[in-house]
Amino acid sequence: MNRAQADVLIVGGGFMGASAAFFLRQRGRSVILLERQLVGQQASGTNFGNVRRQGRFLPQLPLANRSREIWGRLPELIQHDAEFLMSGHVRVCYREEQADQFETYAKEAAHYGLKLDLLRGDALRARFPFLGAEVLAGSYSRMDGHANPRLAAPAFARAAARLGAQIVENCDVVRVEKEGAEFRATSADGRTFHAPVLLITAGAWGNLLSEQFGEAVPIAVNGPQMAVTEPVPYAIQPVVGVSSPQIEEVVYFRQVARGNIVIGGCARAPAYLDERRAKVLPQSTLLQFRQLQRVAPMLRRLNIIRVWSGVEGYMPDDRPIMGASGTTSGLFYAFGFCGAGFQLGPGVGDTMAELIDTGATSTPLEPFDIRRFAASRGTSPAAPVTSRVA
Repeated sequence: MNRAQADVLIVGGGFMGASAAFFLRQRGRSVILLERQLVGQQASGTNFGNVRRQGRFLPQLPLANRSREIWGRLPELIQHDAEFLMSGHVRVCYREEQADQFETYAKEAAHYGLKLDLLRGDALRARFPFLGAEVLAGSYSRMDGHANPRLAAPAFARAAARLGAQIVENCDVVRVEKEGAEFRATSADGRTFHAPVLLITAGAWGNLLSEQFGEAVPIAVNGPQMAVTEPVPYAIQPVVGVSSPQIEEVVYFRQVARGNIVIGGCARAPAYLDERRAKVLPQSTLLQFRQLQRVAPMLRRLNIIRVWSGVEGYMPDDRPIMGASGTTSGLFYAFGFCGAGFQLGPGVGDTMAELIDTGATSTPLEPFDIRRFAASRGTSPAAPVTSRVA
């Protein structure tokens, strides 16, 4: 039986795991990262690519700010920019009550260092002339933007490998356990991997591992709905997202430099852990296109050329699980990012590396502690909570 040893064992090779491996190696910790398929193949590589801070749960902004600072340094850190573009991000709405919420949020977010410009009427149309007549107000974050999710996690994994991390792909971990002072992960083909520290970054599959340590969580699994249009001349710089209490109105889109419009939102579809697949429903694509035209009428004549989805895990309170285990020393988690983890990826890796290496972190993690679900363990997974922000 093959055996491998390191200071830290990471199970899950998405964005969180790959970035954690990189930052742990920067701190001198030896790392083995295990991925069932290929790095970044699941939700980390199939998401919308939004690098936004505004609209987040306010106590999450310190983490988002930490991550945004890293996004701006990707070329010097990992020798790849993941096509990050500081395009700006504008949230828009159709109703007065949503516009009022924009104002409240902007005041509160300012305390976390996030500056937002609030726009209405002529000022809104002058800044974003592509917006439709129904759009009432907008909240603009100049420092936000977008990147290519297909590139980000693999780029961090390659950078981690250059620093000496062991990246093991096509490694299906079937069991994790702690024996004495060490954790052991066993793969389906009989390989074992050992370390005194275990970090679980397995996304929608995270609960299958955390429950092996008595920490089952009510995670729901769904597939975000994505589409992309044919390329057209570049005309829309910011990422655009609709904020609404109605999920069918929550569409978001961005135009990449080559001209295609990437679209997400409006609905979620079934996803299947055993198949490692999520479905795209035709009615979701049609709904997205209708809502896209409502926000930006100039896009009504475009052709959609591809649709896709990914397997994503959603927590009932719309907050991830991140931090130390409540039952097992040396065990840490970072999963369940509820479809909003892409922007956080570099910050999550940096924060978890700091926590593992020093025993503490400068970024508050209390709202994301897995122990908040301790009272509900043993119940069936809760229905997904619909995100109202894009």
